[in-house]
Amino acid sequence: MTTKPLPFIIIFLSLSFSFSQGVDSPKFGNGLFNLVGKDSTWSMKIAARMQFLSTSTWSEDANGGWADPSHNFSVRRARLKFDGFAYSPKLKYKLELGLSNRDLSGASDFTGNAPRYILDAVVMWNFYENFELWAGQTKLPGNIERVISSGNLQQVGRSLLNRRFTLDRDQGIQLRHHFFIEDNFLVREKFAISQGEGRNITSGNLGGHQYTARLELLPFGKFTSKGEYSGSDLKRETKPKLMLALNYDINQNAVKTRSNQGSYMINDLGYYETNINTFFFDGMFKYNGFSFMWEYANRDADDPIAKNSDGTETGDVVWIGNGLNLQSGYLLAKDWEISGRYTNIDLDDITGRNKETQYTLGLSKFIVGHKLKVQTDFSYLSVDGGTDELMYRLQFDVHF
Repeated sequence: MTTKPLPFIIIFLSLSFSFSQGVDSPKFGNGLFNLVGKDSTWSMKIAARMQFLSTSTWSEDANGGWADPSHNFSVRRARLKFDGFAYSPKLKYKLELGLSNRDLSGASDFTGNAPRYILDAVVMWNFYENFELWAGQTKLPGNIERVISSGNLQQVGRSLLNRRFTLDRDQGIQLRHHFFIEDNFLVREKFAISQGEGRNITSGNLGGHQYTARLELLPFGKFTSKGEYSGSDLKRETKPKLMLALNYDINQNAVKTRSNQGSYMINDLGYYETNINTFFFDGMFKYNGFSFMWEYANRDADDPIAKNSDGTETGDVVWIGNGLNLQSGYLLAKDWEISGRYTNIDLDDITGRNKETQYTLGLSKFIVGHKLKVQTDFSYLSVDGGTDELMYRLQFDVHF
């Protein structure tokens, strides 16, 4: 396809421009190049990161034992990131491109049958005091686990709750604001209006729009280095730090089975539409190497069973129900960490999906924080009335 050389052209031009400017490279983990215009009217940091994953899974057999495992090796993520400011430090931008098969997958008529290279393409304008206006494609202000970068996770991957309920990325605008109550109590408000169908959609808006609101309370002040959105307490907070957050999302006349995620619900008139509401209560606590993150999710819909114009069911169903995710870890000497996670997914009976409970034990070695690390975890998935599974994963992360 003609779009395939695009990332490599960007890499070549970026590196050529950087070397032509004679810029000194920063230390490891702070980007490949940090550029600033001669007149200080623009800046750009160029960074790259990779994740290499090995997975082994065992499924329960008919005799109650475990079948021979299946194995998989993959380049889980390979990404380029560009960020900085344009014209004024009050006008920032971020561009992130995905090059791995997982990042590119999902091409369809709705994406112009093109690979989904773009993860983030957003500008952020601090137009007045503590107000910021965002425009473009980026993560919605949804559940904490999704907003934490995949490179800053405490364990090898995100939980089943995130997989079932996340809002992920979309195209639209966001308004963000923060203020302090007294000296140290930080309050952040985030609002978004988006297309409601996920990232890289080119077919135009189907159904209605999506409206997202998030309120964050930090009663003990800011975390060190934005630690509320980073797994593990790598900074070993010297004082307790806490974030409590509430989310509510309304996707009006949604046409997908998981709000702006999942598959399209097609009927004899084109698309089945229903209002889908998603609620999150989540937060983060950190103190002296100990971290605890929690998420509760609930999703419902006005009429979750997709139908044709004559009332017959199409077979598509909105994934409604509840999820709970509890995750904790403790940072040992020499930046080794032991972590544990409990996840419970209880979808409504109409979805036809069994109740799932997953237990995960993780071990991480942070060589240069999240920029260079090795992580491994072992999970047991219990499925009510279904097939239980065991999973072992080993992952290596490097961020330039």
